[in-house]
Amino acid sequence: MQDNERIQAHVVSVWRESRRFLSIGGTEGMLILTDTRLMFVKKTTAKPSWWHAVRRRQVLDLLKNRTVMITHDGYDMQVLEQDIKNPKNIELSFDDITHMDVEEKEWGSILYLDYFKDGKIHKYQYSVAQDWVKYPAKDALKFMKVDWWPLVMFIKERQVATR
Repeated sequence: MQDNERIQAHVVSVWRESRRFLSIGGTEGMLILTDTRLMFVKKTTAKPSWWHAVRRRQVLDLLKNRTVMITHDGYDMQVLEQDIKNPKNIELSFDDITHMDVEEKEWGSILYLDYFKDGKIHKYQYSVAQDWVKYPAKDALKFMKVDWWPLVMFIKERQVATR
């Protein structure tokens, strides 16, 4: 991490699904944008009580103002440094991202993200979940309509090379 790097956006309750053929299921995590990177954190050292409180507060914030360029108290660069050490979490430089797009559906907003990592192209879609079902397996039940464009423009303005 760079000394002057700061978190620009921190979205919890993000549902990520692969866009590969015959891909089933997804995973919940946090999408974190810093000055130089985009990270998807599935495994965090943050306490579950913090997570639940922030998730409820985020729903209210996103209902008032749809932009995903929000941050949350209680999660800072020190916690992010610990989280990113877990190999299940994904860290991308802006130049690893090959394509980004946003689509509005009737049920919510989708961020499409393609990136090049470990010698392969990965294609995922991200949505912000509002409600969850926990049985028989955890799954997003209701999604939110959010504005992904500020996040997309922040990354595109800072990309050095576009593939």
